[in-house]
Amino acid sequence: QVQLVESGGGLVQAGGSLRLSCAASGRTFSSYAMGWFRQAPGKERVYVAGISRSGGGTLYADSVKGQFTISRDNAKNTVYLQMDSLKPEDTAIYYCAASVQPTVVRTTTPNYWGQGTQVTVSS
Repeated sequence: QVQLVESGGGLVQAGGSLRLSCAASGRTFSSYAMGWFRQAPGKERVYVAGISRSGGGTLYADSVKGQFTISRDNAKNTVYLQMDSLKPEDTAIYYCAASVQPTVVRTTTPNYWGQGTQVTVSS
């Protein structure tokens, strides 16, 4: 069992930055690939980024490529999402996810989800 707790969301002006964190419980964090998804108001939850168990491999949705950076610190059981040059369309609830698969991609069904953290970007 893995519990995921996101933090770092909030209100930011367009062009600003935020760094989301996701802290995982348990001693097997490095056994899971991790990912971030987001759900905008009235829309389905969609894939944002994924990172392999070691952190050596990362993938991004086209919509955030070059703008967001996913990373992880296995010693701290934490995965991060650095979000730069934020736009109003990035407004969403951001969810952290863990998967037993080698990596988290758009079609992955994660094994565990966090509760989400709200990110609001004002214009």
